[in-house]
Amino acid sequence: MTDLSAPLSRRRARQEKANEGRRAYRLPIARTAFALLGAIGIGVVATVLLVETPYGGRPSATVAISSTVNANPVAGAVSDGTSMPATITADPEMIAIPGTEGESGAMMDMALADPSDIAPDLVEETEFGQIPRISSTGVTPFDAYSRGSGSLAAADGKPTVAIVVSGLGINPNGTLEAIAKLPAEVTLAFAPYGKGLSRSVASARTSGHEVLLEVPLEPFDYPDNDPGPETLLTGQAPRDNLNKLFQVMSRFGGYVGLLNNMGARFTASGADFGPVMEELGARGLGYLDDGSSNRSLAPQLARANRVPFARVDAMLDTNPSRTAILAQLQALEDKARRNGSAIGIVSALPVSIEVVTEWARGLEDKGIVIVPASALMEKTDG
Repeated sequence: MTDLSAPLSRRRARQEKANEGRRAYRLPIARTAFALLGAIGIGVVATVLLVETPYGGRPSATVAISSTVNANPVAGAVSDGTSMPATITADPEMIAIPGTEGESGAMMDMALADPSDIAPDLVEETEFGQIPRISSTGVTPFDAYSRGSGSLAAADGKPTVAIVVSGLGINPNGTLEAIAKLPAEVTLAFAPYGKGLSRSVASARTSGHEVLLEVPLEPFDYPDNDPGPETLLTGQAPRDNLNKLFQVMSRFGGYVGLLNNMGARFTASGADFGPVMEELGARGLGYLDDGSSNRSLAPQLARANRVPFARVDAMLDTNPSRTAILAQLQALEDKARRNGSAIGIVSALPVSIEVVTEWARGLEDKGIVIVPASALMEKTDG
C-alpha cells in the first residue's frame, strides 16, 4: 500500500517516525560553536595566568652589538668588547632614535641613557616628587650640572656665544633629532610636558648638553595666551604658586636652572615673582630670562637672592625662515664681538635646528667660541 492510499493516521505516524530519525542525526551546531569558543577563551586565560611571557606581543629584533670605533655609543656601553647578539624589545614608551634603525629596524630604549651624576644628596623628596636642593656639603645643582665650567678660560679671550634651544620634550622624535644634530655646547631647555621626559633629558645630558627647565609664567593676555598647565599666576597665595613650581620642578632632574616660558605679567610683579626667585636661591639654581619683556624684575631679584643669572640678547627665529635666522645669528656674532659675549635663543623648529647646526660648524673659523649658557650666567654674593 502506498502512502497516498494509506489511512491518514498511518501516514502521520510514518512522517513522525521519519522526523524523529532526522532529529536524531541533526548536529547541534549553535551549541557546538559556543562550546568551542568557550574552550578557546579558557585556553587564553590559562596561558596568561600560567605561562610567563613578559614581552609577549611586543616587537623585538636581534642585532649584533660590537665594540668598534663607529659603534653606537649606547651599544658600546653595554658591549663587553666582543660581538654578541642582544635582543632589544620595544616597551610601550620606547622611542626610535632617528638614524639608528638600520637594516634590522631595531629600536633603542632611552632608559639606557642614565645620568648617573644626579646625586641623591642633590634632591629633596616632596609630595610632588624629587626636586633639586643644595647638598649637605654645600654643592649646588647649578655647579653640579653646569657644563660651562672652564669654557671661558678655554675661549682664551675670544668672543663667546651661547645658544639655547627651547620647547624641547613635547615632540619626542624631534627632541632626539635635535640632541643628535646640535653641538654639545648648545644648551637645551625642556618644557615640563610630554611623555618620557626623564629619558629625553638623560639622553641630552649623556650627549654633553647642558639642560634648563622651562617654567610657565603668566603673560599679560592670560588665559587667551596660555603657557600650559601649572602656570604660575599673579595675585595668588605664594604657597599656591610654589606648589605649582614644585610640580613643574619634579618632572625631571639634572637641570642647572629655570627659563621662563612667557610670563611678562608675572615677572613684572615683585610680590609674586619674589618668592619664586627666593626659592631658586635657596635651592642653588640659576635663572635665564628669555629677554621678551623689558619690565621683568629678574635681574634685581636674582641679585638679591644670589641666583646665577643671565638675560637672552636675541630671539633668533621670530621669523622662522633660513635667511632670517642666519641674519639674526650674524647680528648675535657682531654683538659678541662688541661686548665679549652674547646669548641667543631659538625654538625647537626643524628649520631652526638645521640652521643653528650648520652655523655652529663654521663658528671657530670666525674666531668665536660657542659655550653653554651657564658660562655666561653671572653669580653674585648679593
